[in-house]
Amino acid sequence: MGCFQSKTSNVQSPDEESPPAEKPDLAAGDGDPSPVAEHHHAPPAFKEYTFSELRTATSGFSADKIVSESGEKAPNVVYRGKLDSGRFIAVKRFSKQSWPDAQQFVADAAGVGKLRHQRLVNLIGCCAEGDERLLVAEYMPNDTLSKHLFHWDKQPLQWEMRVRVAYYIAQALDHCNNENRRIYHDLNAYRVLFDEDGDPRLSSFGLMKNSRDGKSFSTNLAYTPPEFLRTGRVIPESVIYSYGTVLLDLLSGKHIPPSHALDLIRGKNVLLLMDSSLEGQYANEDATKLVELASKCLQSEARDRPNTKFLITAVSPLQKQREVASHVLMGLQKAPAVLPIMLSPLGKACARMDLTAVHDILLKTGYKDEEGAENELSFQEWTQQVQEMLNTKKFGDIAFRDKDFKSAIDYYSKLAGMMSVPSATVFARRALCYLMNGQPEFALRDAMQAQVCMPEWPTAFYLQALALSKLGMETDAQDMLNDGAAFEAKRQNSWRG
Repeated sequence: MGCFQSKTSNVQSPDEESPPAEKPDLAAGDGDPSPVAEHHHAPPAFKEYTFSELRTATSGFSADKIVSESGEKAPNVVYRGKLDSGRFIAVKRFSKQSWPDAQQFVADAAGVGKLRHQRLVNLIGCCAEGDERLLVAEYMPNDTLSKHLFHWDKQPLQWEMRVRVAYYIAQALDHCNNENRRIYHDLNAYRVLFDEDGDPRLSSFGLMKNSRDGKSFSTNLAYTPPEFLRTGRVIPESVIYSYGTVLLDLLSGKHIPPSHALDLIRGKNVLLLMDSSLEGQYANEDATKLVELASKCLQSEARDRPNTKFLITAVSPLQKQREVASHVLMGLQKAPAVLPIMLSPLGKACARMDLTAVHDILLKTGYKDEEGAENELSFQEWTQQVQEMLNTKKFGDIAFRDKDFKSAIDYYSKLAGMMSVPSATVFARRALCYLMNGQPEFALRDAMQAQVCMPEWPTAFYLQALALSKLGMETDAQDMLNDGAAFEAKRQNSWRG
């Protein structure tokens, strides 16, 4: 019983010490716990892709796949791609010699790839072959904040949606801070993207420089933090300054240099700052509070700027329509979910959230899906520790069979802590136990751990889909069902071959 892990996979085990507050905060309600990295959108585990895979995914880096707003003129071009599994991705291709040291590039990317959060566009991979350096992230289909603010087609962004952007990005920055990723390079309206649900997300590309020794700011000097102009260094407070410039964008609907905006604020000419298309959509006191927050963020002395927790506290009360979905506020049409044509019995049971059927199938399957993996126990000397491990597994399996799910969680947790090579099946079984106990957030984490152990195991994807459905994240659940069905088909084709 065991699994293979890639050299960049390092998803935390539920048995390791970690904070318990991990329920996804879809409504972004005041006081609700923020989502935690490992399980929000269930992106695949970070991995190294081959250049050939990414070339195929982007149709040979075709010009019609470019999604960078500067097109081919951008120094580092971003492409839309599609993997064999059907998952859409964004691929950032760096200019030649941006990162001479391939090892450093992979290490930096893998570090960013460990971050997982509902408010981030998660980094899911990289590539470093020859002179090529590429990053792979989740694909966001609904454009950037820049597009919706400055180049909108159908309707300008509503006030409530602008407040939501401010709140969600503050949550993303706070999570990065909590994970000791306090530097974000060149935060601006191009770095905020909208996912399939219309929810704003912060691009993970900004957590890495554009090159090993590259500039941290590519925007006009008028928008650059004062300390960067003085020293050429970025500090955590620089990120707060840049957040203030994004607030100005949201308030005004246009690019206003911070110095000019501060002059208007000091002169009590706040209405001159506001986007005229927002008239009648906000209370003056709410607009004033957001303007005051922008002013605090844009203080010339870094020490006078607030921290990320202050940003969240300040913006949260300004949200008045938390129950309204983002795609509704933005006027986006959501495509109805379509189940994959070919789902295994387990996939169908997960799709209809039939926990009893899932339990029956996992019980019958046993550990046979791991028969091809290295069996750690078989190669260890027969010691008292191994005997204890086998007994723990046995008691866990008996509790699972007898539907004593609380005891099964205890035994499987103890077993996971004892095994030098974790078992995907143990994680899958414990995930179902958590679901039976009404703890879908922990079930999702375990299902993701099972995927780390066996990256193409359909069961791991189906259980993630089930947990996501329980958490109300239907679009993400649909993605997981599709991925599971794709790997199911791949497995059956290989058997036929």
